[in-house]
Amino acid sequence: MVDGDVLEKVYQERLEERIIAYLAQQKNCSLEEAMDLFYHSKLADMINQGQEGIQYLDYKVLTQILMDMETSKI
Repeated sequence: MVDGDVLEKVYQERLEERIIAYLAQQKNCSLEEAMDLFYHSKLADMINQGQEGIQYLDYKVLTQILMDMETSKI
């Protein structure tokens, strides 16, 4: 039987991959740039900590949230 924590970790890793790939597509940048942007964002911390169940939102919604967060920094 598979441990729930293991499933959660796999889900989160897959979610991060989808966010990064979609972010690269939306911003027309490299995967490396998208990865850097994601992993240095507050959103990555929120997903990692499971704040308010944010990790269960659709990756496209999360990508939009990330882009909105980055835009509001300027």
